[in-house]
Amino acid sequence: QVQLVESGGGLVQAGGSLTLSCAASGRTFGGYAMGWFRQAPGNEREFVASISWSGGSTYSADSVKGRFTISRDKARNTEYLQINSLKPEDTAVYYCASGANAYVLSVGRADYWGQGTQVTVSS
Repeated sequence: QVQLVESGGGLVQAGGSLTLSCAASGRTFGGYAMGWFRQAPGNEREFVASISWSGGSTYSADSVKGRFTISRDKARNTEYLQINSLKPEDTAVYYCASGANAYVLSVGRADYWGQGTQVTVSS
């Protein structure tokens, strides 16, 4: 079993920045891709970004390209999501996920999910 714990959410003003973290623990985590999803009130959960185990391959949603950057620290079993130029429409619960590879995460197929961290952007 794998546990994913997100942190770093909060209330920020539009135009600000935030870095989300997700720490993985549990069974041996080698080889797993990691990613981020978000769910705004009244909306379905949507893919944000994913990164391969090596870090050499990433995918991101068109809506966040140029503003969101995903990265990971394999030694710490931790992934990050750097969010810049925040917009009110970025307000959502952000979920960490892991899966077989970055591509399957990009199409929504995750093996494990975190509990989520709230990001609220004020205008």
